[in-house]
Amino acid sequence: MKDELQEFERYLEHLGGGLGHADRQAGLRGYCIGLMAPLARKSVEPMAAHLAPQATRSRHQSLHHFVAQSSWSDEEMLRRVAQWVVPAMDFEDGGWWIVDDTGFPKQGEHSVGVAGQYCGMLGKQDNCQVAVSVSLACVAGSLPTAWQLYLPQQWVDDMARREKAGVPEDVLFATKWQIAQAQIEHLLEQGAPKHTVLADAGYGVVTAFREGLTAMGLTYVVGVTGQVTVWPPGHAPLALRPRCGGHPPAVGRCQARATTVREGGGVGVGADPMAKHRVA
Repeated sequence: MKDELQEFERYLEHLGGGLGHADRQAGLRGYCIGLMAPLARKSVEPMAAHLAPQATRSRHQSLHHFVAQSSWSDEEMLRRVAQWVVPAMDFEDGGWWIVDDTGFPKQGEHSVGVAGQYCGMLGKQDNCQVAVSVSLACVAGSLPTAWQLYLPQQWVDDMARREKAGVPEDVLFATKWQIAQAQIEHLLEQGAPKHTVLADAGYGVVTAFREGLTAMGLTYVVGVTGQVTVWPPGHAPLALRPRCGGHPPAVGRCQARATTVREGGGVGVGADPMAKHRVA
């Protein structure tokens, strides 16, 4: 146990080097200990009660200040965590970038970004916050290397709500796939390796996302839905006929001969039989 405690102290010292001010060290220590405590809710209030039963109010204020108001960089913290963890990861059997988003159910409407949207934790539409992440993974485990809160359009457009919640003025609307693409771009600019990108259909159906990965020199394995159409290299969809049955074609009628991937291995005319599992 002594060795583990000493290792933990070295870890906190390493993270603390990125806080900017020495007076933030106590907040970091308290928050990290709170995260590892056997608490049902890992929020500031129960953490404060666990850390300082006789001075819960003052401890709550100091933890809240550290988490919500201190101007340390979350990006720098993630970088320092990666500096500590990545050397211990074994990439002999391969490495991957995993793109995902995580929903956090909420009861109220004041938390930044909270809105009625799909929450993966609940498996349905509900009131929640959503964060987009890119994690570095090997066979034995994974590590979040980029993490950003998704801000829905109604939040971006509501300046009074933004100001009350402390959302910076320069934050503009971005879709989840655009956030993920920017995160990956930034990681590569910092010298990250070009591992294969993995993502579910929420990202995989977006042509611009897949093309963006290709432009960055990355291979990918992404989920798609049955609505995605594919063509072999060098081919393109056929042009629409000008008329259908003597009448102008209505939306959804007389469409080009799109090639589609069917369930069970069958494919439409000219489709790539590996498209559903394509690495491009």
